[in-house]
Amino acid sequence: MADQELTIAELAARTGFSVRTIRFYAGMGLIPAPEVRGRLGLYDARHVARLELVRDLQGLGFTLSAIEGYLARIPTDRTPEDLALHRALLAPWLPEEPETIDRAELDARAGRAVDDEELSKLVELGVVGEARDGSLVLTSSDMLSYGLSLLDAEMAFDVQLASKQIIERHTSTLATELFALFQDSVLREYRERGHPPELRDRLLALLERLKPLTVQGVVTNFQLAVNRAIRDAVPADREPPKRQDLPKTGSPS
Repeated sequence: MADQELTIAELAARTGFSVRTIRFYAGMGLIPAPEVRGRLGLYDARHVARLELVRDLQGLGFTLSAIEGYLARIPTDRTPEDLALHRALLAPWLPEEPETIDRAELDARAGRAVDDEELSKLVELGVVGEARDGSLVLTSSDMLSYGLSLLDAEMAFDVQLASKQIIERHTSTLATELFALFQDSVLREYRERGHPPELRDRLLALLERLKPLTVQGVVTNFQLAVNRAIRDAVPADREPPKRQDLPKTGSPS
């Protein structure tokens, strides 16, 4: 595909973006200008790779402005293989595509009937969205399982909502810092060494293990942190008795 030349219509068919959107992105500088021959603009694998990266960044919730800033740090002469490394860094974290479902499908996914009150709470938790036509937009299967487990917990809903917000806030910070660390350390070596293919292959293998390793680390350290918090929060029943207060033992005189 590296030497294949595409018209803008073919590029649109390949990437799933409309011709109008591709032209808009080109105007923003998200993709390099095509090679012009006569009146025909021709695109290649570099354009395909950058548009696929744009789609992945959108899937992670990046705004166009943020995508513009991200791609501005990637020179336009980078090969599709180099861009594949950036996509591999993002791929483990891409969320499921939201699904449009009805109430019957929601009940089937939940394994039970979800009443109106529960649905309202799932919407407030961000698990389900409501479309204008009355259909439901399911964020992901994992979020549905998590949301239902929250509702089944015997605690007030405001506590459930607050706990979810705390988790989201801290995990967002964690993700930002870990991503920056990986960019500044691991990927910097790749850039400074001139993008050698053998290092790229090693990084791609590492990236495949990144998500399970990170999740395992978060779960393990969270368990340890909870244990510490419990120990710190629960006071001792009483101070240990002083030596003179200890009961005397032995036979009475």
